[in-house]
Amino acid sequence: MVPKLAAHELACRRGDRLLFRGLDMALHGGEALYLSGPNGIGKTSLLRILAGLMRPYAGSVERAGSIGMVDGRPALDPQAPLGNALQFWAGLDGAQLQGEMLAQLGLADLLDVPVRYLSTGQTKRAALARLLAQDAQIWLLDEPLNGLDIQGVALVETLVAQHCAAGGIALVASHQPITLPASITIAIADFLP
Repeated sequence: MVPKLAAHELACRRGDRLLFRGLDMALHGGEALYLSGPNGIGKTSLLRILAGLMRPYAGSVERAGSIGMVDGRPALDPQAPLGNALQFWAGLDGAQLQGEMLAQLGLADLLDVPVRYLSTGQTKRAALARLLAQDAQIWLLDEPLNGLDIQGVALVETLVAQHCAAGGIALVASHQPITLPASITIAIADFLP
């Protein structure tokens, strides 16, 4: 299946506040989108709507392909050793944790460390390991560079480039600059009510 992610005339409301409206976009395999905008403008809400975790106030979303999302909550048991926490999700996702992937992410030597002791960057890389193990066609990445050093940022850029080169889709919401392949940029402020 060729992945596709599209939105038509999308609007989002939080409480009595309309965050954005009239948002149109379409992504196909091999494409990436950079979503920019200040805090509180609706970037995370848009990602949740696209993932099917939140209903739009108006408009429609079309998805073809499996979706994986990385946001500020890695959903890893803080008491469990990292290896066990990742294996839990791999079992649910029907995935295999690859030693090579864990080494690439700098996690191979941390598998026995409880998640609560990981740094912000290590936790972010652990969330990326979970995403890679899912083998999802569509990646929704909410602030994926937070807590990462220069090498970590370069790693995320490489992973996104490899994902898109393999025919995947990546949508990245970030305050920090990121190099994306075949990317489109949307400033969510352009869709303010």
